Amino acid sequence: MKKPFVYPYMPNSAPKTKKEMMDALGISSVSDLYNSVIPEDLRLNRPLNLPEPISGEYALTAHVESILNKNSSCNEYLNFLGAGCYRHFVPAVCDEIAGRAEFLTAYCGDTYSDHGKMQAIFEYQSMMGELLDLDVISYTTYDAGQAVCSSLRMALRIGSSGQRNELLLPSTMNPEILSQVRSYCHDVAQIRLMDCDPKTGRADLDKLRFMLSDKTAAVFLENPSYLGFFEENAEEIGRMAHEAGAVFIVSPDVASLGIVESPANYGADIVCGDIEPLGIGMHYGGGCAGFIGVRDDPRYIKEMPTYLYGIAQTQNEGEFGWGRALNERCSHGSRELANEYFGTASGLWAIVAGVYLALMGPGGMKELGEQIIRRTNYAVKKLSEIPQITVDPLGGAKFQEFIINFDSCGKTVREINQFLMEHKIFGGRDLSRDFPEFGQSALYCISEITTAKEIDHLCDALRQAIKEECR
Repeated sequence: MKKPFVYPYMPNSAPKTKKEMMDALGISSVSDLYNSVIPEDLRLNRPLNLPEPISGEYALTAHVESILNKNSSCNEYLNFLGAGCYRHFVPAVCDEIAGRAEFLTAYCGDTYSDHGKMQAIFEYQSMMGELLDLDVISYTTYDAGQAVCSSLRMALRIGSSGQRNELLLPSTMNPEILSQVRSYCHDVAQIRLMDCDPKTGRADLDKLRFMLSDKTAAVFLENPSYLGFFEENAEEIGRMAHEAGAVFIVSPDVASLGIVESPANYGADIVCGDIEPLGIGMHYGGGCAGFIGVRDDPRYIKEMPTYLYGIAQTQNEGEFGWGRALNERCSHGSRELANEYFGTASGLWAIVAGVYLALMGPGGMKELGEQIIRRTNYAVKKLSEIPQITVDPLGGAKFQEFIINFDSCGKTVREINQFLMEHKIFGGRDLSRDFPEFGQSALYCISEITTAKEIDHLCDALRQAIKEECR
């Protein structure tokens, strides 16, 4: 008889311990437990096709590293891919603080009676409040998509007394976040996409005016947009939304806020988005965490789904304490009676973003935005010299990202990106599926750490990529 394997990384896997637990449950095998709750048609009824377990730590580490080494990273490849996950400079101290045991190992980045962590998150929220010029900042959400979805649900609840159930979203928005919104709001709202000017990508104000009604709960913008351009008419769009009685929600790129006005100052009632650019690495998909910010208005504050952290003076003069404020609003305070559920898994990134903001200060955030703008404009200028491709067809002010169209050279984005990969370059995000109206186009990204030499190398590689097809 085969000797039972005791998994060194799985508590209570020793046979004697497993038998004691099964005896307490009144079952003879673990299968009895599964069979009692999982329908027959959903069971696999055969062992999973898995390799033999690896019991030694050294051998297990080597095995996992061999799998990870199949990936190609930005340490080896030049990167011009953004589209929601960005390669920014991460100061060493951000990773150092993130790796400290008192932050890293606490439950899901949560706080409870840990006043040091409460203060760290309070400081993050305070600095985000300064960056956004808003009074109240949420605890982190799972990601930017969750922040957008929850902001829209907030607007729906605020407008429910007037039976407002329509959400107006830009047709150029991040398709992944749009997919999240459709799933999160489909049972309570009608989602309508605002038409844009096909030449510029900006919102068509005349058509927007026609779409607005007493059913509109919210008008949402990304500014800068997913496609990189700034919506220059954002203030007018906000004014139109307010005239219709709707909530105006804007999602900015936080890396841009050192050089452009906060949405709060051109009419946004709710500002939401991603904190990944604030000292957080990409981690093969992003250090995911979102934020929601509002003014000191009880109508909005009571609808925020996450924790809020406050500061209070203790009985000792000059001494302060930190704690959760208005905890009954959220699912951790009132469980199923809350408006929404939220999780705590992203709290570590709030602390990292706070460290980054403290390091950068207003001057650093301004320099960050300026560097990105300069390098983006240089890239557009150099790439525009390449014949048979169209660079930045939407034009106007842009931040970090822009479109390159390859229709004239007869190659698909897939072909171009394959060629670039062979030359150790990550090309732009293929837009042909989500935005077929732009033809064979890709979204290219430039950050503050993209050098002129790297941009020049991309230009040379693209010339080679299109050369054969353009003879």
